Amino acid sequence: MQLCELFNPGEKGKLRLARQAGVRHAILGAHPALAELPREEYTEALAKLKAEFHAEGLDILGVESHPVPAGKIKLGLPGRDQEIENYIAAIRALGEVGINMICYNFMAGLGWYRTRGDVAERGRALVSEFDLGAAERQGLTEWGEISEERIWSNLEYFLKAVIPVAEHAGVNMALHADDPPVSPLRGIGRVLTRGENFRRALKIVPSPASGITFCQATFKLMGEDIEALAREWLAQKKILFIHFRDVQGARERFRETFHDNGPTGYGANAEGLSRGRLYGTDPTRPRADPGGRVE
Repeated sequence: MQLCELFNPGEKGKLRLARQAGVRHAILGAHPALAELPREEYTEALAKLKAEFHAEGLDILGVESHPVPAGKIKLGLPGRDQEIENYIAAIRALGEVGINMICYNFMAGLGWYRTRGDVAERGRALVSEFDLGAAERQGLTEWGEISEERIWSNLEYFLKAVIPVAEHAGVNMALHADDPPVSPLRGIGRVLTRGENFRRALKIVPSPASGITFCQATFKLMGEDIEALAREWLAQKKILFIHFRDVQGARERFRETFHDNGPTGYGANAEGLSRGRLYGTDPTRPRADPGGRVE
C-alpha cells in the first residue's frame, strides 16, 4: 500500500509541508487544471503538473473526482456526449503521462453532501455532519425528482463509453460510493448505496480497469460488513484505492471523527487492505461548506 495526500494544483505550501511530514505520493484534483482547456492540451498540462510535484519530491499516483466536468453525464442531460469525449481524452492523457488511477463518483447533481460544517470535535476542531431530516427540509434541487432507474441508465451509458478506453490506456477507474449513502437525496436517486449495487455496477462492463474506491466510513454507514467486503473485493482485485475515514452515527445522521476516536478498527483494517494493489488517502472531512457540489 502506498499512502498519499490529496492536493489541488497550486498548493505549493502544502506540498512542502507534506514532504517535511514524509509524504512521498500524491493524489491530484485535476479538474481545476483541465476543466477550461481544449482536449489537445490535456497531456501537456498534466505532464507539467507531474513535473512540478516531482520537483517537490512527490509522485502523482492518481486523480480524485472527475478530471473534467461530468455533471451532464450523471444527470443524463443534453451535452453529455461532449463531456464523455472530453473524459475519454482525459483518460488517454493520464495514461500517457503515467497517472494510472481515477477515483470517480456518480453522485448526480449533488456531490458529497453535509448539512452542517460547524460540529465540535476533539480539541474544538470543527467537523461536518449529515442529518437526513435537515436535508429533506431543504426541499428538491433545481433538477426536481430523478429516479434511481434513470441514474442506473446514465451510469451504464458512461461506463460502456469509458471503461474500454481506460483499459487500453492503462488507467484504473475506482468508483466511489454515494456519500451519504441515502436515496433519494433531495429528490435525486442515488444508486451506489450498498454493496450489492457495486457488484451490479462492476458487471456492466467487466474489466480489470473497473474497480472500487473502498471508502471505509461510507460502507460502514451502509450497514455492510466492511471486513467481509474487503476480503471479497481484494480476492477479485477490485479495490484499487482506499479512503481511510471514520464517522460516528448512522446513515440518517452522522458526523466525521478523527481516525483514533471513531468506532472502526483502523489498525486491523489497514493491515488487511495492505495486501492489495492499493493507494490510500485519509480524507477526514473537517469544517466545510455543507451541500457543496462536486463534479
